[in-house]
Amino acid sequence: MFVSEAFAIGSATCIALSSMFINELNGRVPLMQLARWQLTAAFAMTAMAATIAGGWATLGAWQLGSLLASSVFGIVIASTTYFAAIYTAGPRVTALLFSLASPFALVLGYVALGETIDLRQGFGVVLILCGTVIAIGFRRRRPAPMIPLADGEPIAEPAPSTPPVSKLGITLGVVTALGQALGSLTARPAMAAGVEPFTAMAVRSGLAVICFWALLSLPRVRAQANGFRARDFGLAATAAFFGTALGMSLLMAALKTGNVGIVSTLSSMTPVVILPMVWLRSGQMPRAHAWGGAALAIAGTALISLS
Repeated sequence: MFVSEAFAIGSATCIALSSMFINELNGRVPLMQLARWQLTAAFAMTAMAATIAGGWATLGAWQLGSLLASSVFGIVIASTTYFAAIYTAGPRVTALLFSLASPFALVLGYVALGETIDLRQGFGVVLILCGTVIAIGFRRRRPAPMIPLADGEPIAEPAPSTPPVSKLGITLGVVTALGQALGSLTARPAMAAGVEPFTAMAVRSGLAVICFWALLSLPRVRAQANGFRARDFGLAATAAFFGTALGMSLLMAALKTGNVGIVSTLSSMTPVVILPMVWLRSGQMPRAHAWGGAALAIAGTALISLS
């Protein structure tokens, strides 16, 4: 397996683990406060790592501009809409919509960078996308209530479907996927020029920190902020370590040598990677279609990596 593909899959794994911690904060920490905590912790971690690795010397003026543009699309916009989509549409639907980053990245990589993929890699991409959709795309039905009968066995009413996903939730998920794809595309030239991955993420998260803390000047944002709770901040910082600091740094490392479309596809396998984590956390084994989707995604990964 190529190093860039391994980094991309590692990124998906770290982001999946991060989302498990974020889910614990749902309903406890407001959206903007969560973004401030996460990105501030991520900036501190990546800036320290970049200093230790001597990465600041790899950063030039034009690379800085490329990474700042990547931050606007991939973190300032995409992170906000990502959290908002989870709150509005739920994590499963958000993860499904996030997989659209792959085709977005393939198209953008072809148009802007002239990147192409061969037939085997293209088939692998299709398998990964199909596997992701199958793994998380089926919606559960609510348990059917039992109607007691006077002289017989109880029968179940037809189980109603879950409510349809709101148009706002779908829009937020699509914007997240497009922002992630644009963030990868604009970061690719800087990473190909040799910028150290932790340094790249320090720059990207640093701009986002400035933006989100500046939003506190708005009265409405200040009014929504909760008090500081050490346990909640600890969960947010842990999520930041696995998601933004480590996971996104691995993504930046993958973009140093990898094709934008392929890297984005592999890094979007988070919904599949998260299945065993959910099993361990909840004690409930995912359903058969989820594992079938995961198998398709693994087959697609093999096709891409062996091309």
